[in-house]
Amino acid sequence: MKISVIVFGQLADLITENLVLENIADTDSLMETLYNTYPAFRESKFMIAVNKKLITVNTLLADKSTIALLPPFSGG
Repeated sequence: MKISVIVFGQLADLITENLVLENIADTDSLMETLYNTYPAFRESKFMIAVNKKLITVNTLLADKSTIALLPPFSGG
């Protein structure tokens, strides 16, 4: 099972490429992997979208899911 992870805003400074990860069952597992690989993520604030839908709880991931990490937005 493969998933894609894309990042936006200041998070793109931490991960400079889109990620394709394998064998990630849910969003909690994804976050653990990202925190271990990119420790600066622990201090970052962001929301998670799975297949264009914002989530607030652990969510199961399916093959070819796309996960977006979205920093806080400011308007203007």
